[in-house]
Amino acid sequence: MSPRPRETSDAEILAAAARVMQRRSPVDLTLADVAKEAGVHPATLIQRFGTKRELLLANCKAWTADVAGQFARARAKYRSPLKTLIELLVESSGFAATPESMANFLAYIQIDLTDPEFHAVLLTQSETMRSETRKLLDAAIVARELKPCDTAQLARLIQQVNGGAMLDWAVYRRGPLAAWIRRSIKDVLGPYRSANSCKSRPSVRRA
Repeated sequence: MSPRPRETSDAEILAAAARVMQRRSPVDLTLADVAKEAGVHPATLIQRFGTKRELLLANCKAWTADVAGQFARARAKYRSPLKTLIELLVESSGFAATPESMANFLAYIQIDLTDPEFHAVLLTQSETMRSETRKLLDAAIVARELKPCDTAQLARLIQQVNGGAMLDWAVYRRGPLAAWIRRSIKDVLGPYRSANSCKSRPSVRRA
């Protein structure tokens, strides 16, 4: 008797939904699109999530729940706290690798800002990102990569500049998004770098 096929997990379905969201706006996205991407029947999505709204909300909650985990994995991957921060922000921007996917992202943000349930999740996500960023900045001070500073204020500024860099790139469309984020974050961190950190950094050619 052949083994029973492995059932597609909720996590796999939500990952498929995230991929479809890069290609489809909230208006255009359908449960059939997500089901095809996940390799399941549309009825499976209805059974597990109910409606498109509930599927999108579940995806938002899942991403938010993993923010701290993303920071932990990045810390294990990179030795430098500042490199961890920069590379994490670059990796986190992968969902908006094209101007079209950025436009779709902004359409979903409209839902996040107008639907109270979505907004509550977005707020938690943003607060967690800022808190984890501050922890890395505190670690950078201990590691003498940064001079002593107000890390709460710097974390807020980095979060704002990161979002602005993504929008700026979508408008100008010169080079890859990753290069814009790296440059913008490094520019923000520049005045806070310790003397030893500045001496150890190689010169960087501007894009």
